[in-house]
Amino acid sequence: MEDFVNPIDKDKVAENPGLLPYAHHVGGSLVKPEDRGKIKSRALTAMEQQTDMQLRQIQKQIELLAQQARAIQERADFSYKIYQADLGFEPFVGHIYHLYEKDEGGWFVSMIGPHEWGRSQGNRHFVATVKLLADHTWEILAKGE
Repeated sequence: MEDFVNPIDKDKVAENPGLLPYAHHVGGSLVKPEDRGKIKSRALTAMEQQTDMQLRQIQKQIELLAQQARAIQERADFSYKIYQADLGFEPFVGHIYHLYEKDEGGWFVSMIGPHEWGRSQGNRHFVATVKLLADHTWEILAKGE
């Protein structure tokens, strides 16, 4: 058996070409080490942009929830006021009524709107036009002066 003789000149071949920081033959591509600082910097910038965007979305959701909670609380507070008022009839869900304050104090609910009284102004001050909702709270449709 004959020994293998490499026809390529030893001066033109690297022993460990995979460990060289440059191409070891004419057709080889340039191997350039990455700058780890740049990679980390780009990754951190992308991460910060994404987390900032997500935190802004959550902040908007929190603000919306707080606004909804305030509206529900206002509706509940106003509903307490209406349920303390004189009510001479059974209100129906989805119907519109009017809340008035008496000159001598206290409130009453009426089916008659502030502009429907005609010449009879009486001893009342218009507070709000309201609608009874299915959960038996009252939605304020219009407020008096």
